[in-house]
Amino acid sequence: MIEAGFAAVSRDETTAIREIAREVAVAEVASLARLTKSDIDVAISTGVDIVHVFIATSDIHMKYKLGMTREQVLKRVQEMVSYAKSHGVKILFSAEDATRSDLDFLVEVYKTAVDAGADEINIPDTVGVMTPSRMAFLVEYVKRNINVPIHVHCHDDFGMAVANTISAIEAGADVAQVVVNNFGERAGNAALEEVVAAVHFLLRYRVNVKINKLYELSQLVSKMFGIPIPPNKAIVGDNAFSHEAGIHVHGVLNNPFTYEPMRPEDVGNRRRIVLGKHSGRHSIEWALKNLGVEPSEDLIMYILEKVKEYSIKKIKIDEVVLREIVKSHA
Repeated sequence: MIEAGFAAVSRDETTAIREIAREVAVAEVASLARLTKSDIDVAISTGVDIVHVFIATSDIHMKYKLGMTREQVLKRVQEMVSYAKSHGVKILFSAEDATRSDLDFLVEVYKTAVDAGADEINIPDTVGVMTPSRMAFLVEYVKRNINVPIHVHCHDDFGMAVANTISAIEAGADVAQVVVNNFGERAGNAALEEVVAAVHFLLRYRVNVKINKLYELSQLVSKMFGIPIPPNKAIVGDNAFSHEAGIHVHGVLNNPFTYEPMRPEDVGNRRRIVLGKHSGRHSIEWALKNLGVEPSEDLIMYILEKVKEYSIKKIKIDEVVLREIVKSHA
C-alpha cells in the first residue's frame, strides 16, 4: 500500500494523488481524509483504491481539538464511514491518538467503524508514548474484539517507533505503516528500511518488498528531501556495515557474520573497513591489498603507527592519505 497524500490539503495535492493512483500498478494507493463529506468526496475523486478516514478518540483530542463528545464521535464514525463505503472504495479507519484513548471506548469506536463498512482499522500511536509491551497488549486486546486486518502507525517521539511496530506485528498486527528514513511529523515515524529488515531477518516473515533496494531507496529519498542520512543510521547508514576495531575486522574478514547480523548487499548497502585509532594489522593488510600494494610486515607496522598518529589529530585516513603514507615509507 502507498498512502499518496491528503487530497483535501490543496489542488496540487489532489492532482499528485490522482497521478500516483493512475501510474502505480503494483500497490494499492490510498488518500487520507477526515470524517467529513468534503474530504471524502475529494479523496474519492482522485481514483484511489483506499480512502483512509480518521477521527480522534482520546479525551484530550475530543475536548480540545474536536470539541465533540464521545457520543458525537461515534455518530460521526457511523455516518461518514457508511457514506464513504457507499462509493464502492476500500475503507481504512484510524482512531487518531488511539494509544491515549479509553480502551473500552476505543474498541466501541472500532466496532462502529467496522459495522459501518470499514474494511481495515488502524491503531496510531500519534504522539509516540507506547512501549513495546504496552503496544503488544493493545494490539492483542483490539484483535480479540475486531475481526478485520489491523494496522499500526507508530511515531518516534521516544525513539521506539520501530520497536513498537515490531512488537505489534509479533502480537498479531497485519500491517505496519512506515516511512522511508523515518521522516515524518516531529521525530518521525517507524522507518520502512528498519521495519522491513527486522521483519525479514529477525521475525523471518515474508515481506513483499525488494530488500536489496532499501539502501538505494533511502539515498533517493534523502536526496529528494535534502536531508542527509546520519552515518550511524541502522541498515542504510554508511557506518551500518563499517568496521574499525581490529578485533572486529579480523573476525569480519574471516567470516562476515561474526560482526554483521546480515549481509550488507542483502539490503543494497556495502561493507566498509575504516582505518582509525582502533585499527589492527588485519585492517591495514586489507587496505593495502585493495590498493594493489604488497603488505609486508614492516610496511604494515609502519602504516599502523601512522594511522594511529593521524587519528589522534582527527585526520581522516582515506585512500589518498593512505597512498601518501605508503610513499613516505619508501
